[in-house]
Amino acid sequence: LFYRLRSSFLTGIVVIAPISLTVWLIFTVVSWVDKVVLPFVPDRLLPENLIGINFFGVGVVIFLLFTIIVGWVAKGLIGRSLIRQAEGLVDRMPIVRTVYNGIKQISETVFAQTERSFEKAVLIEYPRRGIWAIGFISTHAKGEIVRRANTGGRIMSVFVPTTPNPTSGFLLYFPEEDVI
Repeated sequence: LFYRLRSSFLTGIVVIAPISLTVWLIFTVVSWVDKVVLPFVPDRLLPENLIGINFFGVGVVIFLLFTIIVGWVAKGLIGRSLIRQAEGLVDRMPIVRTVYNGIKQISETVFAQTERSFEKAVLIEYPRRGIWAIGFISTHAKGEIVRRANTGGRIMSVFVPTTPNPTSGFLLYFPEEDVI
C-alpha cells in the first residue's frame, strides 16, 4: 500500500510540477513587466481609469505594441538615420561603446531574421587545431567583428554547445573557409 501511494504521489509530482512551474513563471514575468511598464503610462490611459477594470498583463501588451512601433520606425529612412546618428555618438564614448557593441552583436546574432539560425550543423577545429567540435551556424558576422578580424573573407558565428547542458555553450567566430 505504501509503495503504491508513494508511486502515485511521485507520478502526480511529475505531472503537476511542470504545469505549476510554467504557470508560476509566466505569472512572475508578466507581473514584473507590468510593474516596469505601467509607471510610464499616463494615469488617464490606464485600463482601470478608462473602463474601471484592471487587466493583468496590460503592461505586456503595451510593451509589445511599443516594441513593434519602435521596430517599424527603425526600418524607415528617418529611423535608420536617427540610429546612425545615435550610434555615431555612442562610438565616441569608450566604455559605453564596448558595452553597446557587444549587446548589439549578440542581439543581431540571436534575433537575425534574414537567415535561419542554428539550423545547420558544422564541424570546426576547436579549442585548438586537431581537436574537432560540432557547432551550429548562427549567422554571418557583421559590423565591428568583421572590421577588426581582418580575415579578408566572410566570418561565420558558430554556436558550440557544452556538455552535459547543450542549451549553454560558446558563440565563436570562424573564417568561412575553416567551417566544414
